[in-house]
Amino acid sequence: MSFETSDIASLHADLVGKNPRTILKTALSLFDNIAVSFSGAEDVVLVDMAHKIRPDIAVFTLDTGRLHPETYRLIEAVRERYPSIRLEVLFPDCQALWQMVKDKGLFSFYKDGHHECCGIRKVAPLRRKLETLDAWITGQRRDQNQTRQELAEVEIDAAFSGPERRLVKFNPLANWSSSQVWDYIEAHDVPFNELHRRGYVSIGCEPCTRPILPNQHEREGRWWWEDAGKKECGLHAGNVKG
Repeated sequence: MSFETSDIASLHADLVGKNPRTILKTALSLFDNIAVSFSGAEDVVLVDMAHKIRPDIAVFTLDTGRLHPETYRLIEAVRERYPSIRLEVLFPDCQALWQMVKDKGLFSFYKDGHHECCGIRKVAPLRRKLETLDAWITGQRRDQNQTRQELAEVEIDAAFSGPERRLVKFNPLANWSSSQVWDYIEAHDVPFNELHRRGYVSIGCEPCTRPILPNQHEREGRWWWEDAGKKECGLHAGNVKG
């Protein structure tokens, strides 16, 4: 299915402010070639919701090679909890990764910024996957970061669309708060990363993630050595305004 900008504007007008299940049902009714991306608590909530609508929903996650052990256990917990889903684990290109580590070592991002490393470990494998899809579903929320405050329920993915192909991105949890996510997790017994019990809120790669203190914003636990206005790894680079 091909969507023009006007189509997305009309669809967004229908979905703005709607609950996540309504947005998911609309997304899955419009697209067969669609998948849910998951890594954090929000994403597993979406897997749970989508599984109830389409039991064989396609789901993918990124293995950067530097995840916490608890994150790998979460991936397997999701696989076991939802055996009918089509769960795919994406990996970085080994040659590109080898060259970066050979040239710069394992922790160059502390000096150079995280974008090169994320580009190889996360963005490139995601791009390869998204080139095979017509639409994808993310767990982004407006309250996660200042770069996401204008997040739409549905949009043309500015980062991964091209002149010949428009990729549609659905953000069903755009209006939800963290407390709503965790209320759902508790009510539906959804699997979650055990690191959340130890003060981790936003969880990425092990070297780039740390627990936060009381009253700190959740994204302060990610790439804490960088400007808060640039805390997007490239998966949702369209959120960062030029």
